Amino acid sequence: MNTAAEWPVTLQWAQLVLRPLAMSDRGEWDRVRYRNKQWLEPWEASNPEADGAAPSFRGFVRSMTKQAREGQTLPWLITEQDPGTRRHELVGQLTVSGITLGSFRSATLGYWVDGAQAGRGIAPMAVAMATDYCFEHLNLHRMEINIRPENAKSLRVVEKLGFRDEGLRRRFLHIAGDWADHRSFALTAEEAPEGLVRRFTGEDRGITVRRASR
Repeated sequence: MNTAAEWPVTLQWAQLVLRPLAMSDRGEWDRVRYRNKQWLEPWEASNPEADGAAPSFRGFVRSMTKQAREGQTLPWLITEQDPGTRRHELVGQLTVSGITLGSFRSATLGYWVDGAQAGRGIAPMAVAMATDYCFEHLNLHRMEINIRPENAKSLRVVEKLGFRDEGLRRRFLHIAGDWADHRSFALTAEEAPEGLVRRFTGEDRGITVRRASR
């Protein structure tokens, strides 16, 4: 499967929707990110170069979209649909990055959730949806998540989903201004034959996948 040919793609299970990041999201993105600055800052990747500045929102979207169209990345917003108004509220972000095909067939997952929505199962559900899509539709074999040892809430996400602890990676990523250790967790397709969504929810239904023209 050519991952570039799949993009843009939207995933849905019940009211939770993973949809492509777009320029039109800037206003809501800025509001949610500003409100969550202290909540997210300890875990955010940073630029190790002394003069390295974070990209603008426009630059970020352009970069993510380009990588998605090249089959390297899947940049999704996590949104929740109001069943009455059908309006979608931004509740987080999930990115599948480092997509490698060939003999490796692997990728890495990263995510964040609005602190006001923490504890509702949004993060594990979003990870389950993305993992099922990668295994079932992109034919990837292995998904990896790297987490700071101090990040108890994120560690609980991989525990709920059955990701395997592969050990500590010393000074693995530049986080909040310094190189930080991470614990690495992985799951292969053989370890979740029923799918993670079914495993997590206990319900016998999978994700809905919608593809749109570019």
